[in-house]
Amino acid sequence: NVGERTNVTGSLKFKRLIKENDLLTALEVAQEQVDNGAQIIDINMDDGLIDGKEAMVRYLNLLMAEPDIARVPIMIDSSKWEIIEAGLQVVQGKCVVNSISLKEGKEKFVHDASKIRQYGAAVVVMAFDEKGQADTLARRIEICEESYRILVDEVNFPPQDIIFDPNIFAVATGIEEHNEYAINFIDACREIKAACPGAKISGGVSNISFSFRGNNVVREAMHSSFLFHAIQAGMDMGIVNAGMIEVYEEIPKNLLILVEDVLFNRTENAT
Repeated sequence: NVGERTNVTGSLKFKRLIKENDLLTALEVAQEQVDNGAQIIDINMDDGLIDGKEAMVRYLNLLMAEPDIARVPIMIDSSKWEIIEAGLQVVQGKCVVNSISLKEGKEKFVHDASKIRQYGAAVVVMAFDEKGQADTLARRIEICEESYRILVDEVNFPPQDIIFDPNIFAVATGIEEHNEYAINFIDACREIKAACPGAKISGGVSNISFSFRGNNVVREAMHSSFLFHAIQAGMDMGIVNAGMIEVYEEIPKNLLILVEDVLFNRTENAT
């Protein structure tokens, strides 16, 4: 479980605390996630109205001084390399960088991966290249295999420190092509694990249920069911709200049937 609440793009409360410079209360958000069972915490300061580099460094320095929080690994999450590197210079122990990809070409990918390896961190690799984000099964496998070969063969990156994110997209959007997104991700887990020995698989679980925003009962059931099946297919970690994950066996059976009709596109009127 990768706790997602210490992320300014995903939590309005956390974003407000960072903007107001209330870092001590912001630390409580991290503590709460660890207490709720998060085994890694994802920290993201990417916002146009926040100095992301300064906020990341100050927050991580405080966090590293809290043994009850710092006992779990940190996932430094940013789309900006300077924020990632600033975080890597602060964090103690082994952490995870989220993320790099082939989006800006092979040269930048190799540069960033080499630096991450020097810092001794693991890395999340997005299924994204210069042509765009992978949204089919074939493209997910193609990009992840290419990234894996570059990392292992050219950068000498340890396979067990590579974590692929093959993109979890929302289902039940009303657009027919989106109906297979959950199935495609689960199938991609199996294929990527077979093609890339040692690598791990992660994803932002709450993306799957965006179409049901405001209906937490349905969303939590969707997350639980999706995780149950994705884990069986090889998924190793997911970015989740650690306190809000329902136990699969405890989902009411009538709700579970409806939810899995949507996830597996079993009937035309599932949504």
